[in-house]
Order: sequence, then structure tokens, then C-alpha cells
Amino acid sequence: MPLTIFTGALASLDVVLSSRGRLLRGVGLLARLGLAAVWLISGVAKVADPGQTYLAVQAYDVLPEDLVGVVATALPLVEVVFGVLLVVGAATRFTAVASAALLVVFIAGVAQSWARGLTIDCGCFGGGGEVAPGETAYPQEIARDIGFLALAVWLSVRPSTPWSIDGWLRRGREAIEEEPPRSAEVTERNEEARKDPSGRSGADGEETASTTVGRQK
Repeated sequence: MPLTIFTGALASLDVVLSSRGRLLRGVGLLARLGLAAVWLISGVAKVADPGQTYLAVQAYDVLPEDLVGVVATALPLVEVVFGVLLVVGAATRFTAVASAALLVVFIAGVAQSWARGLTIDCGCFGGGGEVAPGETAYPQEIARDIGFLALAVWLSVRPSTPWSIDGWLRRGREAIEEEPPRSAEVTERNEEARKDPSGRSGADGEETASTTVGRQK
């Protein structure tokens, strides 16, 4: 009876752990695709209106004029690349860490604008630039970016997700690593098959047979 109870408890624990694993993988997939959507929407909106993107970057008033154009051009491209990598699940951990770093920069940029009394729209999803004093939404923008940062942190800690290139590559590496033991096992079986009834290998048996024939001559 105790053995039956113990076996049943182990079976229940296995079911719980399996369900928890599926749940975590599902959460990871949603986080990956959600963050991908953020970057793609944001990047495409900025690419579609480069002039407004320039004004949005300039409005933060933290970069030298020479760097405003560089950042306004490079930032949308970086966001689109991040989005594509996350959609296909390639270099997920690297992309998540880089996304977290960029989001921290965004949060710091909005926070310093708020602290300095600037009246701007963050331009996170297009638009941006100076706005009327009553039209700022700094708390909401910071809270939203913190939510996006949480997705990036999750993926940095748990980058393994379903339907990803990373997963396919990992399974391929595991299959390659398992191949040598199988080859060794096949070689051992072939060696066993070559042994004669006396227990000697095929090569030893052939050598013994040749020696015996030579003696008979």
C-alpha cells in the first residue's frame, strides 16, 4: 500500500512539472512575440516618417546636433532588426538583453525630460516632439516601458521558447552530440560479430588460421 501511494505521488508530481514546463514555454512564446510586435510597430512607424523621428530625438535635448541625425536614422533600423530576430526566435537571449538595455535608455530619457520640465511626447511609436504642457503623459510612458522591460528580462532569463530557430539549432546540436556514442556502439557490435567461436576477433582468427595452414605445409 505505501509503495502504491509513493508511486501515485511521483506520477502526480511528474504531471505537475510537465504542466508547469508547458506553461512557462507558453509564457515565453507570448513574451517573445509581444516584444517583437513592440519593436516592429515602433520601428516601422519611425522609418515611415524620418522627419518626425528626427524631431522626436531632438526634443529630448540630450544629444549634440551632430548625433541627432545618426540616432534618428539608426534607432528605427535597430528596432526592426530586434523585432525580426524575436519573431523567428534567433539569438533570443542576446536580443532580449539588448532590448532591455535600450528600454532602460528610453525610460531614463523620458524620466529626465519629466524632471527637467520639458513638454514632449516620447515618440515611442512614431510622432514625438514638443507638445502643449497639458498633453504630456510621462507616468504612462514610463509604466508602459517598464512593462516592455519585464518582457525583455523574462526572455533574458528564459530564452528557450517554442517555434524558434534557437530551439531547432539546439536540437540539432544535441543530435550531433549523441551520434558518436551510437557509432561506437555499432563498431562494438561489428567487432563482436567478427569474433570466431573461440572468442577471438576476426583478424586474430584469420591470423591463427594462416599459421595453422603454414605449419601443416
